[in-house]
Amino acid sequence: MRYAGLPGGTFRSALQYEDSKDGVHVAPFALMRTPVTNAQFLAFVQANPQWRRDRVAGVFAEPRYLSHWSSATQLGPNALPQQPVVWVSWFAANAYCESIGARLPTWTEWEYAAAADETRRDARKDPAWRERILAWYSRPSNAALPRAGLQAPNAYGVQDLHGLVWEWTDDYSALLVDADNRNQGDADKTRFCGAGALSMDDRENYAVLMRVAMLSSLEGANATANLGFRCARSAK
Repeated sequence: MRYAGLPGGTFRSALQYEDSKDGVHVAPFALMRTPVTNAQFLAFVQANPQWRRDRVAGVFAEPRYLSHWSSATQLGPNALPQQPVVWVSWFAANAYCESIGARLPTWTEWEYAAAADETRRDARKDPAWRERILAWYSRPSNAALPRAGLQAPNAYGVQDLHGLVWEWTDDYSALLVDADNRNQGDADKTRFCGAGALSMDDRENYAVLMRVAMLSSLEGANATANLGFRCARSAK
């Protein structure tokens, strides 16, 4: 029961896609019910020592990678076992998922799952639901993280998609509509984040814009104090 099955279907993304004006097709898939925890990631690191913070190649993880752990192989008081793992790079998250025969979810899959509330598969038109999500995102990020799995499951049986941690997606770096600045070597990444607003089909859904801006500003080796992940599997 570690995964919840999602039926897929046609999903109207908040991002505009020129070849999918009537919605994007989401194939059936399975998504982890909760984000990966410190305990789960520690087991991965112990089995794959190349991903220890004292051994990982710099191209795959910045110096702050797993910096909240007491040591390379011990969690400590700042990384409790059932808290979601953070300070983890995209490369490390991707390697974890591959190690268990899974993968990171795509942006569309994650947004498809995250559109649901506790009773509806798509609650995005509900202003009260939107305000609840924004209230979560407005909280200070310097408080200790709760353990994973405390929130009520959504209509698909998935928990913690909002209000716990941001989450990596497989195609996080493909969310930009206008890549001209990046191609020309423009170092002003705030312009990349701003480009996300131009791609919004539903600009009232500010929480989605925040996620686009957050993920678009990152590189694969980056790690932050409030960015974790969960894995997905394609339907067989």
